[in-house]
Amino acid sequence: MAVETHTPRKNPSGETEKQRWDRNFADLLQELRVAQTGVQILFAFLLTIPFSNGFPDATAFQKDVYVVALISAAFATALIISPVAFHRALFRQGRKPELVRYAHKMASAGLAFMLISMVSSVLLITDYVLDWKWAVPLTVVTAGWFVTYWVALPFAHRNWGEDDDDDDDDVSDGRADRDA
Repeated sequence: MAVETHTPRKNPSGETEKQRWDRNFADLLQELRVAQTGVQILFAFLLTIPFSNGFPDATAFQKDVYVVALISAAFATALIISPVAFHRALFRQGRKPELVRYAHKMASAGLAFMLISMVSSVLLITDYVLDWKWAVPLTVVTAGWFVTYWVALPFAHRNWGEDDDDDDDDVSDGRADRDA
């Protein structure tokens, strides 16, 4: 009588599902470290503005833009740091897939608020130092730049590598093995 042993399922790249979730979590943490530093610097900068000598001279519009930039930076900070709190709550419970999915959503939302804060900050500064006829187009260009590199290009290239002709490793059906 043969005894069955449980072997973890492996994907074509040779890693188990647990290893894949661990790798995804490690990758996400590296990405969050970069975003967290950026948003914290921006947030700190925004926190100092009301205490500067020129802030009382700001127009009502500039003060409104400042509030949008400040609040969106605060939201971005909370969202980008939230996977840490979630990880602490789920520590050693074997719920890495749930953690990775949650952290992905929070990081994406945090980047969206960071985009709003960055563009609002550009509008605030350009409107303060330039005529609004220059501030608005420069802000629109900046927003377009962020949307291009943070949204359009990543989504346009989500399926990179799926149709590579060079990877004909699987002779049985002519398709390449794919990383899950």
